[in-house]
Amino acid sequence: MNNILITGANGQLGSELKSLTKNSDKEHFFYTDVQELDITDHLAVLQFIETNSIHLIINCAAYTAVDKAESAFEISAALNHLAVENFAKIAKEKAIKLIHISTDYVFDGNNYIPYNETDTPNPQSVYGETKLAGELAMQAVNPKGSIIIRTSWVYSSFGVNFVKTMLRLASERDTLGVISDQIGTPTYAGDLAKTILKIRSQLNNEAVAVYHYSNEGVCSWYDFSKAIFEIKNLKIKVNSITSAAYPTAAKRPFYSVLSKNEIKTKFNIEIPYWRDALKRCLERLE
Repeated sequence: MNNILITGANGQLGSELKSLTKNSDKEHFFYTDVQELDITDHLAVLQFIETNSIHLIINCAAYTAVDKAESAFEISAALNHLAVENFAKIAKEKAIKLIHISTDYVFDGNNYIPYNETDTPNPQSVYGETKLAGELAMQAVNPKGSIIIRTSWVYSSFGVNFVKTMLRLASERDTLGVISDQIGTPTYAGDLAKTILKIRSQLNNEAVAVYHYSNEGVCSWYDFSKAIFEIKNLKIKVNSITSAAYPTAAKRPFYSVLSKNEIKTKFNIEIPYWRDALKRCLERLE
């Protein structure tokens, strides 16, 4: 029986993976967050993997507080870069596979067509910089059969996210202002989790491969919020605002749509349209 470690198991993606695998009788899953395993403690990680004979690591753990990361470089680098490098070294030494989750924030957002995996990263924030550093470290170590999946605008029925924030604000206010000049694609973590579980047994690449995954389609945060309220039949006025009207510590990419052609072709998967995925998530929240 394979033993699989899922880190960041209390986060959005980790929780979706846990929900899908908790009753598995074919594989043994270990779900850890910082309480069970501090991934910045390299010796502790090695001992955990050896003690539990881990065959695959799915690393969902990260420092994702994008604005706070601007003044917290050390912890951001420890989680997003150094921990990933350590996972990669252990994976190579133990001949196990590593699936690592990264982000659209490795790009600068200056494109006008969807980003391919081979496009040159140019992060504009500490979060993006440290996530890219983790990618590069993993590729340099090069554990066999391992992959990086970049994703974007993640939401779920678990955790704190844009969808839940919009629903909360709609219960408190009559009018909202939402940014309309940042363009990307929402990703329902449940769909990404299903894809990870589907492709995990098909990893046979010699060099670390990079793939992109989000739901299909394109929207702004304004469009995203409007869709949430329409599906939920909530009567709230949404005003379109610019990024300049809502300054943040970290710079966000203005355009971060990801091309999914590689992952769809390689693993023969179909990716749901973002509004359809959103509807399923909202139904689950009910």
